[in-house]
This record gives sequence, C-alpha cells and structure tokens, in this order.
Amino acid sequence: MSLFVLGINHQTAPVSLRERVAFSAETVPAALDALKTLPQVQEVALLSTCNRTELYAVSNDDGQALADWLATHPDDIGDLHAYLYRHRDADAVRHLFRVATGLDSLVLGEPQILGQVKDAWATARHAGTLGSQLDRLFQHAFTTAKRARTDTRIGANPVSVASAAVRLAQESFARLEDSTVLMIGAGETIELAARHLVQARAKRLLVANRTLAHAQELASRHGGFALPLSEIDKHLGEADVVISATASRDPILQRPHVAAALATRKHRPMLLLDLAVPRDIAPDVAELKDVFLYTVDDLERAIEDNRRSRREAATEAEAIVELQVARFTESMVASTRTEPLKRLRAHGEAAKADVLSRAQQQLAAGQDPAEVLNYLAHTLTNRLLHAPTIALREAALTGNAELARAAEKLFAEGDVARNETPVEGHDKREA
Repeated sequence: MSLFVLGINHQTAPVSLRERVAFSAETVPAALDALKTLPQVQEVALLSTCNRTELYAVSNDDGQALADWLATHPDDIGDLHAYLYRHRDADAVRHLFRVATGLDSLVLGEPQILGQVKDAWATARHAGTLGSQLDRLFQHAFTTAKRARTDTRIGANPVSVASAAVRLAQESFARLEDSTVLMIGAGETIELAARHLVQARAKRLLVANRTLAHAQELASRHGGFALPLSEIDKHLGEADVVISATASRDPILQRPHVAAALATRKHRPMLLLDLAVPRDIAPDVAELKDVFLYTVDDLERAIEDNRRSRREAATEAEAIVELQVARFTESMVASTRTEPLKRLRAHGEAAKADVLSRAQQQLAAGQDPAEVLNYLAHTLTNRLLHAPTIALREAALTGNAELARAAEKLFAEGDVARNETPVEGHDKREA
C-alpha cells in the first residue's frame, strides 16, 4: 500500500474545468461512499475548495483507479487526466503539508485553507474512510501548519480571496463609499467580504441567499439588508458591485438577468466578482457592454503584492515543511518495519488465549492437572511453530539460504536471552 494524492488546482486547470469536478459539502459524503467501494483503495479523503479538488488515499495501485473515478465524477470529463497532478509517499506528504500551510494557495499564506483541510479530515473520519495512516498524516499536517504560522510571518496581514475581491473593487471605477454592494450567499467567503466592505465604508450592503434566515443573520451583523434569492431580479439593478459565492451547481445570474439590470441602471457600469466554483455568474455575461466580470482566476493580479511581501516568510515556512516531511516519513518507515513484529506478537497472544481457555475448561471438567499442563505446552508449541516450520522446510527445498540464516540468528539471540534470564530468587551475579 502506498500513500497518494492526486487532483487539480488553480495552477493546473482553469476555473471552467475545476467547476466540473467541484464537490459541495453536501455531496462529499456520497463521494466518499463511492470511493471506498474501489477495491484498490484502503483509505481516502476528499478536499474540494474553489481552487482545488484533491483525493488523498492509501491505495495498492499507482493511483489510476482514483484518477479514473475523478474523471467521471460528477461529470464524465475525458480530458481531465491531462490536468491531474499525482504525488506518492513523501511527495504526497509534502503536498498536503504545503496545502495546509497555505504555501500552495492562490493567496500565499491565506488562512481559510487550514479550516477546509480540517473539514475534509473530519468528513472522511465521520464517513469511515479515514484509517490510521491518513489520520496520522492529517494530524501531522495540522501541527505543521500551526508551527509555520507561529514561527514565521506567513500568516501576517492575512489576505483571503474575499479581501482581494474587495481590494479589486476599491481599485476599480466603483467608489465603495458611494456604491451599493449586492452579496449573494451567506457562507464564510461572503462573511469575510462583508467585514472588508464595512471596513472600506461601503455605502449600502444587500445580502441575498436561498435561506432568508441566513441572509438576515449576516446582514444584521454588518448593517445590511437581507432578501431572498427569489427576489434578486428586483434588486440587481441597484447594485454597483456584485460579489457572489454560493455552492450552487448552476449559474445564479444569467445574461438576461444582468441585461435587464443594466437597462434599469441606464447602463451605468457594474462590477461582478464571482468567487464561486462552480461559477455563480454565466460566462457570457462578460460579453455585455458596461459589465466587468472577474472570477477567482482573475484575482491573480490583485494579490501579487501579497505574494511579494510574503516570499521571505514562505521560504522559512518551506524549511519547516521539509523538516516535518522528513519526520513523518521516518515514522512511516519505522511503522512499516515494526508491523511484522506486531503481527507476530498478536498471533502469539491469540494462540495463548485460545489454548489457555481450553486448558482451563479441562481443569474445570476435572481432568488431571499434569495432563492439562502437557496439553497446554504441546498445543501452544505446535501453534507457535507451525508457520515457521513450514516456511523453513520450504526454504530448505528451494535453497533459500537467506531465510535459513535469519532463522539461525533469531534462535541464537533467543538462546542468549534465555541464558541471561535470572532464575527467580537468585541474583545472577552469585552464579
């Protein structure tokens, strides 16, 4: 079994492809149920954000079964393989540690990704697809991310996609102090955007969401006005800036909706910031005159200053990641080396428990204790030596000298250990 990670992100695939393999929080459990039925997969976790969809797994193949599965879920994407990256064992460990630390994010060091990685771990754990190896990996990733943020300035002056979007709005034609901003959604990204908009002194905030109660809660915290998603057409024309981030599988704003809003605005320009994957705003909306549409991929320019300011801290964080990768891989190797010993001891303990139970039953039935002791010793010896005896006999027939030498060494060390064991009641220095 090997540790694998494979997926796509903002560096390898455009948003038009990422949105086709994006999983909402509600669909991840069903996806994990499907993944654990793959015979090649022993453990698996799924991480899906606006910038990446990744599978972390313990698998007995080269990851091909996982790649084939991802290429057909939730849609059949024949060309997905060309965009996938794959990492194995130590490289897979390094990738997760960099993701959790924010070193692989569109916004270098952004803080939201660690919470998303923790959510992926918790969901897999609840679904029963997280075994001991992946659990240790994710726990170590959390420790690494915490250490990087504590020991470096990778998290200083944190910049999220939401804050980058608001900054882009500030630098555009729209003066936020004189603008009405319509926010679609009520999740974490919209919450962060609302905070930054308040700090930027936006004139008026509208919050539209499918569940009105959630919109009302968010609006009340930031002095905005809540409305149900069904009424968005009535208010779209009021918006100078639209920021959308929902989990909808289909676009919420289509070209006719925006065209009608422009007509009511007498074609005063609108800035549309689509932070969702899959996208909330139909791509052909960008073709309308007086509309300026940006997606998460377009924020690259807006956050370049953030990258420059954090590069030194990123170098320090990379060093921490490399140290933790070495420590984790060492523990993996050590665990692999001790696994045969654990199985051997478990076999011995099981044999002892079974034979002892039978011997106790014989004593309870009134059998001669001497005969019971003889039965216990004879049966336990046979149980413990049966498999090694067969293996050594086969080694002798096939000329496997290596196994024979290993057996001789084990028996020799066993004799030494037995001869050095003090007899009860005597100090071996007196012998």
